[in-house]
Amino acid sequence: MRRTTALLISAIAASSLSLADDWPHFRGPTRNGVSVEKGWRTEDLSAQPKIAWKAQVGLGFSSIVVADGRAATAGHADGKDTVFCFDAVTGKELWKHSYPAELGDKFFEGGTTGTPTLDGARLFWLSRWGDLICFEVESGKVVWQKNIQKETEAPLPMWGFTGAPLVVGNLLVLNVGEAGVGADKTDGKVVWKSAPKDAGYSTPLPFEFGGAKLVMFGNATNYLAVDPMTGKEAWRFRWVTQYGVNAADPIVSGDRVFISTGYSKGGALLQLGADEPKQLWKTKVLRTQLNAAVLFDGRLYGVDGDTTDKGALKCIEFATGAEKWSQPGFGSGGVIIADGKLIALSGDGELFIAPVSPEGFKPTAHAKVLGPKCWTAPVLANGLVYCRNSRGEIVVVDLRAK
Repeated sequence: MRRTTALLISAIAASSLSLADDWPHFRGPTRNGVSVEKGWRTEDLSAQPKIAWKAQVGLGFSSIVVADGRAATAGHADGKDTVFCFDAVTGKELWKHSYPAELGDKFFEGGTTGTPTLDGARLFWLSRWGDLICFEVESGKVVWQKNIQKETEAPLPMWGFTGAPLVVGNLLVLNVGEAGVGADKTDGKVVWKSAPKDAGYSTPLPFEFGGAKLVMFGNATNYLAVDPMTGKEAWRFRWVTQYGVNAADPIVSGDRVFISTGYSKGGALLQLGADEPKQLWKTKVLRTQLNAAVLFDGRLYGVDGDTTDKGALKCIEFATGAEKWSQPGFGSGGVIIADGKLIALSGDGELFIAPVSPEGFKPTAHAKVLGPKCWTAPVLANGLVYCRNSRGEIVVVDLRAK
């Protein structure tokens, strides 16, 4: 009986662990804003949100990454950028690393905008100004560092570099230069680089098509795909947005790719083929300036409108671009999806939980967790929802099953 009970407890524990999930890089475990995590609860959010921990990391919009019990992000204060590493559950500061950096407050508050990447025992960080740093996750020790912008002579975009580093095998792929840079992740040595022209602001996105493994991102005037190991360009699709702000990550489903940008540009669905992608439709119904929409069950859920507008949260059909519903006044926040539910953080810091549905936005729970402005999408990892605003206030909401 004791042996049976022990086995049952072990099985339950293993099952519980399988429902949880880390969030080690930008846009989550599958890089699309969707998590398979289940078992988290929403019942107590509206009545009295349980806060696991809070922290202050400085000015900026960097997202949070979580893996192996650690959470990392970055912020700016007193003329310095700082990369922070916390205990993901308690919020205890494990280490931090600061270095001199400009505020970069051109048409906005400034501060950090990129997101770190956790990769096993290493953490990689690319600053707005080209500082590329590899940290030892356990101790915070700098393994190597360099300024990739100066080394490659790539021009600095108007708002600096913002895309998170992508790990592909032994390489880091960075949105630096016209069509990216590939650097050896063990020492930072440049393996390949592209023409010294303006990068965009999206994070390199790995995908497969026609048996080839490629990486897609936006530069100042195009969305394009390259071989991550060599930098050889596979194709490009011209997409000119005001100020060169191609920032939202593309969304891939089979041979279809959705791209969308702000400044009233809008979005388009592309079909991949042997040559340049073919445009299937174009719309101004969904104009995602900052955070990419999330694709779920044939529909896109995301924010329409610029940071100067009162952005609306919308649902549109992926196949046609037809609008299903619009929730005005959401602001320039962000959404993710887990267990058939939208987890949405509004621009004013309201956290919503709602069923993913084409019938409308009908929250089952909500709570004000932060003050404005919240341009950074929330993150779900192991039952905890990590929220951040521009002032660098982090609030971690505990939705773990009791």
